Amino acid sequence: MPVLDQFRLDGKRALVTGGSRGLGLEMARALGEAGAQVIISGSNADNLQKACTELGSEDLHVTSVQADLSRPEEAERMCDVLLKEHPPIDILVNNVGGRRLNTPTEDLALEDWHRIMDLNLTQVFILTKRLGAAMIPRQWGRIINIASINAFWPGKVMRGRSYETSKAALAMFTKAVAADWAMHGITVNAIAPGPFLTDANRRWIGERPEFEGEVATSIPMGRWGRPGEIGPLALYLASEASSFMTGSVLVLDGGKLLW
Repeated sequence: MPVLDQFRLDGKRALVTGGSRGLGLEMARALGEAGAQVIISGSNADNLQKACTELGSEDLHVTSVQADLSRPEEAERMCDVLLKEHPPIDILVNNVGGRRLNTPTEDLALEDWHRIMDLNLTQVFILTKRLGAAMIPRQWGRIINIASINAFWPGKVMRGRSYETSKAALAMFTKAVAADWAMHGITVNAIAPGPFLTDANRRWIGERPEFEGEVATSIPMGRWGRPGEIGPLALYLASEASSFMTGSVLVLDGGKLLW
């Protein structure tokens, strides 16, 4: 097969959680441009509609399903819907996650700890268990988890440490499931992004404008990542081009972890 043809996803169906904006939207776009039928999920109906309109205007095949994946029961419900109405899911991109708080560990409520764990880890387990298990009889599948460089490095200005802990656990979950399912033709890999100029990070910058320059100077490349720069890597992991890669956590950070 010619090398570029190995990146085609014609006839495949992909789910990108948190696909209505930011990194998720760019990964959905990349998979759609490669020929996949893409389903995006998100908690905000307006954002989902906007994303579907945007991607549809680019002649990409995209549909959406609304769910708040910070709640395990919503993750289960979404799996019910997808398995009934949109089978099969060939490519699962577990992108939903976040911090949503910056409370010091000594002040962090147990309820908030569990909320971040559910957002970054529990829902990934549920989707992998149910949608990934459905890949086993077909003997082909791609699972891509979005971790973070904070799985390996505790941010200096971050507090609470639930985010770093959940992302580190996600990296090991990636490796463990990869080992279990390699025999079934299913690859499980993760991307660990560094600082990207997503909407969420732009809000942080809006509250403290000097933050943008401080972070940029801490990166060897001297800048934040552009959301579109994650799309090609997601496409590689979703395609036949990466058929001999599983259990890997690929850092995409402009060299941030080097310093």
